[in-house]
Amino acid sequence: MRFGSSLFAMSALWIGVVALFFLGMGLFGLIAPTALIRPFGIELSSPEARGEVRAVYGGFGVAFGSLLGWVALHASGDLQRGIALAAAVALAGMALGRLVARAVERPSAFYPAWCYFWVEMLSAGLLAAFVLE
Repeated sequence: MRFGSSLFAMSALWIGVVALFFLGMGLFGLIAPTALIRPFGIELSSPEARGEVRAVYGGFGVAFGSLLGWVALHASGDLQRGIALAAAVALAGMALGRLVARAVERPSAFYPAWCYFWVEMLSAGLLAAFVLE
């Protein structure tokens, strides 16, 4: 029995779950950049700082989440796999950045750094498992 024939026969569902993660982060970043970044101990004291969070967390999250949502609903085959792979690599890169941060200086608590690390790794793993099935 192939690995993909059972759990990952629902590939659109897994891609959709990751899409919702990005969309949620993105919308939150656009609407409330200061609240989004506060758990990291960063103060956004200027319009430029809030604009940066809106761009990187907000705009990117909405764009990538929308793309993944479209892929989950409308794409198939190589296109679906390619975009899922790109998302998996992006998420793994985010998690890698957190590992580097851990090596340089330890986060003081599980949330937010390690919580997001595990969300990113789980999401990357789900997408990679679909791509590799």
